Amino acid sequence: MSQKEFQRVKVIENAAGGRLSVREASRLLHLSQRQVQRLKRRYQPDSTDWVHHGNRGRSMPWAVSVPQQQLILTLARSKYPGFNDSHLTEKLHSEENLTVSRETVRRILRAAKLASPQKRRPRKYRSRRPPRPRFGMMALTDASRHDWLQGRGPTLTLIGFQDDATGQILAAHFQLEAENTVGYLRALHAMITAHGIPLSLYRDRHSIFQRNDSHWTLTEQLAGKQAPTQLGQALEQLGIQQIPAYSPQAKGRIERAWRTCQDRLVSELRLAQATTLAEANAVLTQFCADYNQRFARPPVQAASDFRRLPRRFDLARCLSLRYQRVVAADHTVALGSQSIPLPPLPAHRGYAGETVELSHQLDGTLRIYRGDTLLLARPLPLQEHADRRPVQITSAQKRKPSLPRIYNLSGRPALAAVT
Repeated sequence: MSQKEFQRVKVIENAAGGRLSVREASRLLHLSQRQVQRLKRRYQPDSTDWVHHGNRGRSMPWAVSVPQQQLILTLARSKYPGFNDSHLTEKLHSEENLTVSRETVRRILRAAKLASPQKRRPRKYRSRRPPRPRFGMMALTDASRHDWLQGRGPTLTLIGFQDDATGQILAAHFQLEAENTVGYLRALHAMITAHGIPLSLYRDRHSIFQRNDSHWTLTEQLAGKQAPTQLGQALEQLGIQQIPAYSPQAKGRIERAWRTCQDRLVSELRLAQATTLAEANAVLTQFCADYNQRFARPPVQAASDFRRLPRRFDLARCLSLRYQRVVAADHTVALGSQSIPLPPLPAHRGYAGETVELSHQLDGTLRIYRGDTLLLARPLPLQEHADRRPVQITSAQKRKPSLPRIYNLSGRPALAAVT
């Protein structure tokens, strides 16, 4: 007998004995006076069966049958191990054609001592920044280095963009390398191709976006600002305002999205038995579509702030690793350990001593420009060269051409300067 039923027995016993009025009993039990009258008529001094509900012991017609419960437990142990309650409920409905509620699944799993892999954290008070009202007004970006394949393959890095107004994942991809410039350029290219150019970008204070060192060259001191990084130069050319976050809590929205991915996406990768980078990206594409359908919300204002690319804008050149080089006397430029000969201009005119731009593009093509004129295009693996910031040519370098330091994709020095 529950505490509620025990209290009801005592109150009705006193009401039947005349020690309490019907009105007083109804106030104590929080019932109507008619219900108290019904309980008095059912009252039996030598038994407590009258206080039990009439449906006690009966199976409800909408209850999950025992075979269905066993099927849910079998699927949770074999096909969907590690899925949280909500994710498992969605899979049972979409893949197994079992329409049950999340609470039913939770009750069945807890009765079988199957705990959810995702523990609920107690709510804490935080002063949260209100989301932007329009789609494309602000994009959030971050990277997550994680054992996404759970030992079945290499450790991968997830790089992506999320819209602040809707929570929609705008672009995302896996890569083998750690967080680097090339990964962000590829994700930026995917977002711009699919949606357009956002107004602003909310990111952390990684040196990929903006230099955070105290070293200023003479040219930078005269200009009054440090030279931008490769990614910062692309964002400036696209007109995207950078907004740095000064704490992990400030990036709470995309951090929560990564936490969801590290739960649901890991389960989806395990379900698909993904072991390679290509298989993981294929699962990620379907996951992003399901995530946006499941978790994205409509913006406060229907207008979109994503901008189209200007006419004749060279997006491939903008989203590339760009270096400035001085043409040597023999009409060659150097990149790392390679010496690249340049073709002559019409009428065999030379341009030794001039500054050209080397654009190492995302498709692995190296393009060399003299102003807006394309001089040379040749294939070159993208992983070989990745400067942290565009090189500024000084007057001393023009007198004696030399190479700047070459950096690898992680931003650390790979080769010493070569003269």
